[in-house]
Amino acid sequence: MADDSPRRILVRFAPMIYGPTLLFAIGEGAVIPLIPIIASRLGADIAVAALVASALVVGQLCGNIPAGWAVARFGERITMGVAGVVALVATICLALAPTLVLFAAAVFVIGLCAAAFGLARHSFMTTRVPLSFRARALSLLGGTFRLGMFVGPFIAAVLLTVFGTESAAIWFFGVCLVATVLLVLLGPDPELALTKNGSDAAAPEPREDTGEPVTGSIPLPAPGSGAVRAGVFRTMWRHRDVLARLGLAAASLSALRSARQVMLPLWGVSIGLDAQTIALVVGISGAIDFALFYASGQVMDRFGRLWAALPAMVLMGAGFFALSITHDLTNASMWFAMFAAVLGVGNGLSSGILLTLGADVAPPTDPAPFLGSWRTLTDAGGATAPLLISGIAAVLSLSFAAGAMGVIGLLGALGFVRWVPRFVPRAK
Repeated sequence: MADDSPRRILVRFAPMIYGPTLLFAIGEGAVIPLIPIIASRLGADIAVAALVASALVVGQLCGNIPAGWAVARFGERITMGVAGVVALVATICLALAPTLVLFAAAVFVIGLCAAAFGLARHSFMTTRVPLSFRARALSLLGGTFRLGMFVGPFIAAVLLTVFGTESAAIWFFGVCLVATVLLVLLGPDPELALTKNGSDAAAPEPREDTGEPVTGSIPLPAPGSGAVRAGVFRTMWRHRDVLARLGLAAASLSALRSARQVMLPLWGVSIGLDAQTIALVVGISGAIDFALFYASGQVMDRFGRLWAALPAMVLMGAGFFALSITHDLTNASMWFAMFAAVLGVGNGLSSGILLTLGADVAPPTDPAPFLGSWRTLTDAGGATAPLLISGIAAVLSLSFAAGAMGVIGLLGALGFVRWVPRFVPRAK
């Protein structure tokens, strides 16, 4: 096939490639800002509410390795369909949960299902998109998550105004999941279409010599074919060098992103704002985040991955530092809105970077097991951040927790400066 054939097929199947992720993200985005609020109403204090909110990213962390196995064994369509049904059951439990424990368990299961959706599309794009426009395609995928974080909170705010209860946003998530499952199971399968047009349609382009072993390009085994594949844990050991170095830097970025999702609602609750105002501020931050997603891909494809990662880390780290000193100021709500916007800018500049870096360093012939390991490591950073926030808030204060996130941001920036030039290939 011609080099631009994968691009044409991606455009033709864009609703099927991006649609399920978009629907899931919109529903999830409506619920995420309300998790600490609902947890508080079920009896949690600020620290416990942060712990409950962390169940989402802990679920994603625990779900990545099983999702990698499932995608490699059954293919992305079956994996996403099953994950959608399970998430729907968890959402029903979320809406009806009478206790904090059941509510937290439902949040955890939704995180498991989010891991399956994320890894399925990540693996698909890694094997089918050429390096020359990989960052833009993956930034668009990241943009679907950001669109969900943008639209979801506004929908939640409207539903709260109309119905006066957080359960309305949860049921909205359930409707999104029903639509997602129907689209995945009844729509055309882009994975099958690209396989029919040649499994090497998006074969990796030449890479610079980084001194690391590079897997050669061979046809990708079809899901369920029974072809011999490297196990997930063997893959982790084989690629331990890149995972322990570049992976840790990526985990720090994931930690900042997760901290932003948890910190902003908690900060709003801590300074006395109501649920509608918090949802509005988080939505505006998400709007700024979403507006920058494609620009990030353009920067990465044109100038390199570091030019997107470094400014994002510095800006988010500085944003958390600045937010940490505003809690007791007279205009705390104004500063909250301002630095929520700053964090949105920083996060938008990093759109797609974790997906792109994972695809860049993954084995091109069977990426799912490696991506399961990569996403487990990055999600570990995301899962650690809310736990860290919860612990510091319990022992010291929420302001100290925000300052700690600023330190992580600056350390992560140094990690990207050191390891991106060594491990990440560039198209020639």
